[in-house]
Amino acid sequence: MGSKIYVGGLPYSATEQQLSELFAPYGTVESARVITDKFTGQSRGFGFVEMSTAEEAKKAIAALNATQMDGRTLTVNEARPQEPRSGGGGSRGGFGGGKRDRW
Repeated sequence: MGSKIYVGGLPYSATEQQLSELFAPYGTVESARVITDKFTGQSRGFGFVEMSTAEEAKKAIAALNATQMDGRTLTVNEARPQEPRSGGGGSRGGFGGGKRDRW
């Protein structure tokens, strides 16, 4: 089982290929993913890399955290599980309702 790494502070021009190449010297990169905005397709400035072993992931984190990529400082650490999201939308709390008669 691999170890997932969070990479923040990515340049908006960064590609998954560049991310994979950045981590390759520290071990086998199972996957590299740059997160993009679902509407515009532009990078959101962060991504995830999965290394084949936890030891490789620790080496990569130690070596790459606080380094520069195209002038931006990277934040590299162990990825945490995604927080459960609260439901969106929902009730408007009883507001609205149209015209009201006044006495």
